[in-house]
Amino acid sequence: MDIDTCIARLTGKDAKAAHALMQQITAESRESATWYPYFDRFSELLRHKNSLVRNRAISILAANARWDTDGKFDVLLDEFLSHVTDEKPITARQCVAVLPEIAAAKPKLLPRIQSALKQADLSSYPDSMRPLVLKDIVAALQKMDGTEP
Repeated sequence: MDIDTCIARLTGKDAKAAHALMQQITAESRESATWYPYFDRFSELLRHKNSLVRNRAISILAANARWDTDGKFDVLLDEFLSHVTDEKPITARQCVAVLPEIAAAKPKLLPRIQSALKQADLSSYPDSMRPLVLKDIVAALQKMDGTEP
């Protein structure tokens, strides 16, 4: 499948198929650098209006961080971290959940990641979601500190 078809499927209306493709790309990206050449194309999806598309991009990009010898993730980090407080709390939770994977792959980014998590303003989230996002942040910080229970 070429990258244009792939992007079209990841952003298409068939959410089930798009999710399955994201899972496939994420799994393959954890095993090899096959998808890394398309890092820039996937990073464009972080700005998509649909939060499900942003979620897919977050997963794929995190899985590809380990192959990033060009410093692309370093440049993208601030934009990526902006999703820690994405307008959609589910997307924020997805972002927070993958940050330990990114920190493990790119240890020099750890201080910036930890800082973003510690400074995250969760006040815009509904009372029902705020504790969940906060719990995810605490868990991610513990994983990165090696103090995971």
